[in-house]
Amino acid sequence: MHLKAKERERLLKEENQQLQARIRYLEQQLYGKKTESAKSKDSLAARSPEAPSSPDAPAPRSRGQQRDKPGPPRRDYSHLPAEEEFHDLADADKHCPCCGLPYEPFPGTEDSTVLEIDVRAYRRVIHRKRYKPSCTCPDNPGILTAPGPGKLIPKSIFGVSIWVELLLDKYLFYRPTYRLLADLATHGLDLSQGSLTDGLKRLTPLFEPVYAKLVEHSRKQKLWHADETRWLVFVTCEGKVGYRWYLWVFHAAEAVVFVLAMGRSHDVPQEHFGPVKSGILVVDRYVAYQAVDKVKAGLIVLAFCWAHQRRDFLDVARSWPQLEDWALGWVQRIRELYHLNDERVKVLEQPREFALADQQVREQVAKMQKEAEAELAEEKLHPARKAVLESMGNHWTGLTVFVEHPEVSMDNNTAERAERGPVVGRKNYYGSGSQWSGQLAAMLFSLFQTLALWNINPRVWLEEYLQACARAGGQAPADVEAFMPWQMSEQKRKEWSLEKEKKKEDSS
Repeated sequence: MHLKAKERERLLKEENQQLQARIRYLEQQLYGKKTESAKSKDSLAARSPEAPSSPDAPAPRSRGQQRDKPGPPRRDYSHLPAEEEFHDLADADKHCPCCGLPYEPFPGTEDSTVLEIDVRAYRRVIHRKRYKPSCTCPDNPGILTAPGPGKLIPKSIFGVSIWVELLLDKYLFYRPTYRLLADLATHGLDLSQGSLTDGLKRLTPLFEPVYAKLVEHSRKQKLWHADETRWLVFVTCEGKVGYRWYLWVFHAAEAVVFVLAMGRSHDVPQEHFGPVKSGILVVDRYVAYQAVDKVKAGLIVLAFCWAHQRRDFLDVARSWPQLEDWALGWVQRIRELYHLNDERVKVLEQPREFALADQQVREQVAKMQKEAEAELAEEKLHPARKAVLESMGNHWTGLTVFVEHPEVSMDNNTAERAERGPVVGRKNYYGSGSQWSGQLAAMLFSLFQTLALWNINPRVWLEEYLQACARAGGQAPADVEAFMPWQMSEQKRKEWSLEKEKKKEDSS
């Protein structure tokens, strides 16, 4: 009975430690700073290669302009249209205050520039001229009227510019519609939210062929980053409980595709990669990706994210104070691996330097694997240490894909950054009120992020595309392919590029 009591006491102590660790973890999640860095006497900053070598040297700033670094270049606004103004002295100030004699004009002017923005709403009053025949021919057509302007929506009074503003404001800048309407009201334009919502529903078919081209081009790539986040769709669907849907992102070098789905199962990536024959998919450790048929067949290789692995060690450091030094030691090893791989990528086009950097990366990977295996072989290994090391070992093949493929990133931050904007939109307007609006959001998130990859001004693209739709009678133009960035000529991409990039290229 004494032995049983001792064993029960031991189990209760272990359970208490586990619960205390869980409490510390949840307190950090709820009240702590939203960062993955951990405070420690042996902090990451102290171990950083960029840290000052001398104790008297000033520490680098965490953000902003660094000491002894060149400042940003002055921005060039010469491409903006100029409105010249001439300012003169008042008549009373043009004479000497002592003798009263007038001042003489001096050649030249002292010039300065002030940036302004002029936003205005206006009405286009269309006067279409009419003609009547002056002959008596039997096939006389009667009174002829000049054709009117093309419209996106028949009988609508909203022009293309209003839809451009709405689409950019909602799906690129992630602002709720009612805020845009309040903004436009300050310019004297009072619009109905119901009319704009109905208009968005009518515009949805115009972007379906564009979205289909994005999906098709995405499937032709060989490397993707994928992730998913929740998205609320406030509709009742048969077999679906609640309003939680999921917004998946598949980010490639030339196209970004968002997919709105009811669930989070492997069916979504499996359907997206259906026509794909082979490639590499960078993901987190969510098991749905491992259940995709082409992944199980070895046609698509999964590359797991080192940032998530690093996060496991940081969670141990926060939850178990006695393991903090051990966990931060592994964080430092991962940091060193990042540094070595970054140096390798820099010399990718230089064979001799690349061979040396590649060898250093492989040695660091082998060293980390050996150390992990040695620690797992220890007796009475702490459960928290064992769990994180076993997880790393189980995913080791995917974690080291980047070694043989330098073009593959060590983490999945690309996909997570792509989701940052839609997450802001989700928090600002709580998702979508209908299925069509959710699909429109996915299509426009895909479009705008793809245009960003090619440095194309989304405002210019939207204006040109919607004008083409208006000329086609409110239908998608037949030559949708011509609006795809990868099909544009270099000259056209320059003309449609963001102005600051265009000026940078011209100056270089």
